[in-house]
Amino acid sequence: MIEHEVLVVGGGLAGLRAAIEAAQGCDVAIVSQVHPVRSHSGAAQGGINASLANVP
Repeated sequence: MIEHEVLVVGGGLAGLRAAIEAAQGCDVAIVSQVHPVRSHSGAAQGGINASLANVP
């Protein structure tokens, strides 16, 4: 059986940030449905940039 001290569920921006902080002194694992690069957090950033592109 694989054991970790901290288990982070979700590979979005909040999950990755939590894992980085927890990794300072613990053994951390991340469980996600999709690869972290393909999370919905990364997709949302492009939509915000597109809607604000016409604002000076």
